[in-house]
Amino acid sequence: MGLIDVHSHLLPGLDDGCENIEDSIACARVLVEYGYTHSFCTPHIWPNLPANSVKKIPQYVDALQAVLDREQIPLKLIPGGEINIHPTLTQTPPEEIVTCAMARKYALVDLWADRLPEYFFDAVRWLQDLGLTVILAHPERMRAIQDEPEAADVLAEKGVLLQGNLQCLSDPLGKDTRRVIEKFLAEGRYFLLGSDLHKLATLPSRIAGLKRAREVLGEEGIAKLMVENPKKLMGE
Repeated sequence: MGLIDVHSHLLPGLDDGCENIEDSIACARVLVEYGYTHSFCTPHIWPNLPANSVKKIPQYVDALQAVLDREQIPLKLIPGGEINIHPTLTQTPPEEIVTCAMARKYALVDLWADRLPEYFFDAVRWLQDLGLTVILAHPERMRAIQDEPEAADVLAEKGVLLQGNLQCLSDPLGKDTRRVIEKFLAEGRYFLLGSDLHKLATLPSRIAGLKRAREVLGEEGIAKLMVENPKKLMGE
């Protein structure tokens, strides 16, 4: 097993990720070229995107997998989603919560806020009460974390795991995203690293971030954050 991408918007036409099947194919080829053998497909789970659901996402994944297989691109796709934390999330029927590999063990979430709101912690507790481990995507991109990196201690205390965004490792030195992700990598705060790929045009920045991650972590660290821990999300 090679690298596992835990966060990608590879499915075409579902959100702000790949716009069409040609873009998805091209992105998949690049992932394979750089050592990936598996990719979670994690479309945005927003109230205004009702088609991105527990029922539909596996169907979309199967359809794209069939195309990749036909094109002889050796990338295994896994269903998932990126759940936006919003004030009414806890009103969602539990069976409709999208989880990694639809295995009902891990939930990948995101939040955009200048301060961590109380509804975020309410949602985390609610998801945990459903038996899910919560993983916060790209905390280094949140103003709340950029302004107060020590908030990561609060997240850890609440049992929230962190997924870093490879693109942030290729951002200019001194930029808040780069400053925070380098700090968190050095402190061993991340459980996972993902590409968060959206389109072919932005994929080179993700690959540059992968190169930087190898420099910082070495092969042992890469194996932990991009192979060993991601395997846990598969529900096997």
